[in-house]
Amino acid sequence: MKHKPPIASPPMTSASEWDREHAAPLHQRGVIRHRAKQTMGDRLLRERVAHMVRDPLIWLRNHTQTRDSHWKEVKAKSPYRPFPDKPYFLPLVYAFQREPTLFVEKSRDMMISWLFAGLFTHAAMTIEGIEVLFQSQKEDKAFELVDYAKTLYERQKPELRKAYPLAKSLCQMADGELQFAHGSRIIGIPGGGDQIRSYHPWGLFMDEAAFMPEAGEAYDHAVPVCQKIVVVSSAGPGWFADFVSS
Repeated sequence: MKHKPPIASPPMTSASEWDREHAAPLHQRGVIRHRAKQTMGDRLLRERVAHMVRDPLIWLRNHTQTRDSHWKEVKAKSPYRPFPDKPYFLPLVYAFQREPTLFVEKSRDMMISWLFAGLFTHAAMTIEGIEVLFQSQKEDKAFELVDYAKTLYERQKPELRKAYPLAKSLCQMADGELQFAHGSRIIGIPGGGDQIRSYHPWGLFMDEAAFMPEAGEAYDHAVPVCQKIVVVSSAGPGWFADFVSS
C-alpha cells in the first residue's frame, strides 16, 4: 500500500492582509464615513426634536416664544419672550390631555386663551392630518388667535420648524389659517351655530363663549365630530354660564 503524502493546507491570510485586499477605495471610504455620520446626526436630531415636543407646556416655555403687545409699556427690549410660568397652567394642561371636553372660566389677565391656543397649535403641529377650529364672537378675534399660533410656530427653534414644515410660507398663507405640510391646519371662524358644519374638525377651541349668542348650537354641532373641545369664557350671562353652573 502506497503512502499518500499529506495534503498541505493553504496558507492563512492575516486579517490585515484581507483588509488591504478587500478594502473600499479611499474615496469610497470617505463617502461611507460621511453617510454614517449623517445617519447618526439625523437620529440624534430626531431624538432631540421628539424630546422638545414631548410635553406641550415644556415646548411653550422652553422652545418657542410668545409675543407681548405691551412690551414697550414694561420697557422690555423685545416683544418676544418665553411663555410665562403660572401655577394653574399645569393642571389645565393635564385636563386638556385627559378630557375630551373642557369648560374653563377665566379672567382677563390669566392668559388662559393663549394657553389653549398654544396647546392646540402644538397638537396641530405634531399630529398629522387634523383640523382645528378657533372660534370667537367676531372673525377678527378668531384670526387674532390664529396669528398667535403663527407666532408660536415662527418663534420656535429652527430644528422644530424643519421637522414640522408648513404647507407654504407664512407670508403666503391666508389670514386666519395655519397649514402644515403633513395635512393638519388651524382655521379661525366667527361665532355662529352653523359655522362648524362646513368643516370636519378634530378639535374646537371656543373663546369667550358667553358672548356668542349661538355658542350652544355651535357646541352641539361639534360634539359628534370633535375629539377635543375646549370652551373658555370670562363671566357673562347665557349658555356658557348655565352650562358651567349646572
